[in-house]
Amino acid sequence: MRKSDPLQIAKQFVKQYHPNCDMALLSGSVARGDETDTSDLDIVIIDSHLSHPFRKSYLFGHQPIECFVHNEQSLVQFFQSDCERGRPSLPHMVAEGLTIIDKGLVQTFKEQANQLLRQGPRAWTDEEIAAKRYFITDLLEDFEGCRTRSEGIFITGQLADAVHIFILRMNQRWIGSSKWIYKSMANFDQKVCADFVQAFDTYYKQNNKDEVIRFVDQTLLPYGGRYFDGFSIGE
Repeated sequence: MRKSDPLQIAKQFVKQYHPNCDMALLSGSVARGDETDTSDLDIVIIDSHLSHPFRKSYLFGHQPIECFVHNEQSLVQFFQSDCERGRPSLPHMVAEGLTIIDKGLVQTFKEQANQLLRQGPRAWTDEEIAAKRYFITDLLEDFEGCRTRSEGIFITGQLADAVHIFILRMNQRWIGSSKWIYKSMANFDQKVCADFVQAFDTYYKQNNKDEVIRFVDQTLLPYGGRYFDGFSIGE
């Protein structure tokens, strides 16, 4: 098997491990055409005889494969739960997937996935916005006050994640994780993304906090700025 022929590898994998499935899609970086030397193959399976969904990793020959196996009901449920958390991983996988097997389901689920992706995540409530502002404020002030580089590195990681979520969700855009933090930000606004990267890169390279503090404060400002006094949970 040649890694350079991922669709053929995926077809052989499905034939061996899920020969009776109703739908199979090759998704992920390979389907998008931006795979790297370390990319695995993401395969989404629907099997109507399956009692419960599962995810399993394989080494098929020398090719790593991540398999996401569902029945029709669980796929819809995961669509909804992914969208509720603001990170629609499975809808993305189905929407972009290349067909391996189709017994009449691919078009239906691709349409559902694309509709959800177009809708964007639900808007946060005022209470949710207040909570996010409070926790970002808490992280930012921990960052400002920390005296050691070691503490700062880990606070900054949490702060970057929280700020990216705040920016995207306040603009009804889907969030990401890992490399998808950058990709989601870039898809939203190239300049905001560049400023975001520059601020945190400056801290990591120069141990200079100023740009991070300024960027986070500018992010919070349209929504009332930092928030501490009066915040309450469950009062």
